[in-house]
Amino acid sequence: MNILYRIYHYCIAAPIVLVLTIITCLITIVCCLFNSDYWGYYPAKWWGRAMCFFFGVRVKVENRKLIDRNSAYVFVANHQGAYDIFSIYGYLGHNFKWMMRKGLNNFPLVGWACQMAGHIMVDTHSPRGIVKTMSDAKKRLAKGMSIVVFPEGRRTDDGKIHEFKHGAFRLAKEFGLPIVPITINGSYKVMSRTMFHVEPGTITLTIHEPIQPEEFGTIQDLIQQSLDAITSSLEE
Repeated sequence: MNILYRIYHYCIAAPIVLVLTIITCLITIVCCLFNSDYWGYYPAKWWGRAMCFFFGVRVKVENRKLIDRNSAYVFVANHQGAYDIFSIYGYLGHNFKWMMRKGLNNFPLVGWACQMAGHIMVDTHSPRGIVKTMSDAKKRLAKGMSIVVFPEGRRTDDGKIHEFKHGAFRLAKEFGLPIVPITINGSYKVMSRTMFHVEPGTITLTIHEPIQPEEFGTIQDLIQQSLDAITSSLEE
């Protein structure tokens, strides 16, 4: 069974999703010239679902009723593996912009599509880069757009959750936007940082009660509350 899946993985699923990725990027690049908020999200939403479908990854979302699709939030989630991106894109059910590493700009088509879609490129290599990152994020939030952040900054190496960076929480506090913690389970087994293939499995997104930043005196208190919410549903 494992050998048959590997043949399917590399000979059928991989070529299909490669073509779908190219098509999604081209649609996003062209159509975002007219409306980046719509076309920067919906083609990628169906691309994310296709990435899960063709590789046998099932996604479950718990407590979706806790969020209002017409409200803006700062979503923060733990980062287990590559399929965190596809599962959130495909199944969160809420329009948003990513805060993502600037290095993704270097990927042909994908990087261009991300720029045209208006995602926020995080540059922490210089003070000027940090200032620009925060400025871009503030522009998006000022327009009422939600953002999704992995506050650990990178995928975990060992499956455990690691220290959260402050940027997203500062933005939420400055704009008075609710923070919505999301616990991701199962993504580490599907495709961790060190894996070069996808293992079929189930990923669960657990949405937690929105946290009102004005109820917390310090950024660190806000981070701790979000971290506690995420770890409360995190599987061993």
